[in-house]
Amino acid sequence: MRHIAIIGSGAWGTALAALAARDGRTVTLWSRDPALARSIADERRNPRYLRDLELPASVRATANLAEAASADALLLVVPAQALRALAGTLGPLLPSGRPLVICAKGIERDSGLLMSEVLGETLPGQPLAVLSGPNFASEIARDLPAATTLACADPALGRALVEAIGRPTFRPYLSPDPVGAQICGAAKNVLAIACGIVSGSTLGENARAALITRGMAEIARLNVAKGGRAETLLGLSGIGDVVLSCGSESSRNFALGRALGGGASLEAALAGGTGIAEGVATAGAIAALAVRTGLDMPIATAVDAIVNGGADIGDVMRALMARPFRDEHLAGFAGS
Repeated sequence: MRHIAIIGSGAWGTALAALAARDGRTVTLWSRDPALARSIADERRNPRYLRDLELPASVRATANLAEAASADALLLVVPAQALRALAGTLGPLLPSGRPLVICAKGIERDSGLLMSEVLGETLPGQPLAVLSGPNFASEIARDLPAATTLACADPALGRALVEAIGRPTFRPYLSPDPVGAQICGAAKNVLAIACGIVSGSTLGENARAALITRGMAEIARLNVAKGGRAETLLGLSGIGDVVLSCGSESSRNFALGRALGGGASLEAALAGGTGIAEGVATAGAIAALAVRTGLDMPIATAVDAIVNGGADIGDVMRALMARPFRDEHLAGFAGS
């Protein structure tokens, strides 16, 4: 895999482009905005994201999707809710058997489908993998040490992708559970919003710790219901990403929740952030999934009520605390 394409020129896509190029690979960085692609090509920098990062000479920026489709592997780094439209455009350009690595963390709002299920409908038969873990783009861009999960049902393809994107400062750990990696990566965004709300509302560290613990029990239920492996929650795409996202202002979802907890409107909170807080749409998707499947997902449902239904934060918090007492199932994977 000497030629890697990065589909999406946001902060994470730009960081991944630099990462792949540092190992001497040819990298095509695709942007849907021709003006941005020209600017990156001319200046060797992305003027919108990670502006201090100088991209290696082997990174080629383009707005021509056909150029990117010719790469040996494509990393799909577009927002989750935009993946279906991208796949429709990419389909006629993509050679059969070209590996696709899903880097978005979300669930399609209207359908409730995972990103792999969206690609199964739109690009059937293409080999898929999932990249998900505790990775802030700004730190990856600076070559600070990090690890992640590379989940793939095909072990040989998974190992090839690990070798293609791994570096001494970036360690991908191979997992056989793409479903679990996607569930964890998507649902932790919702939990991060909830933790931000608790922080912004000054409800205390006890409340945040309880919320994280009970939120992970919800993620475990959803994971197993969708066919993922319970143990994936204990890995980098699970607890690793939860630890990173649920207490840091560098997390877009946590920062959005904190703004809401401090009294900002959703519109103001979204306008004040950088990039897309995937948890807003994913909260709606998970709440709808909970209704359809009968899963008990009170925290995700509460976040959806606040961010998508305009519910009062105080009322929602009181309702959560007034739920009936119950046993704690320590395994967290069945009925907790």
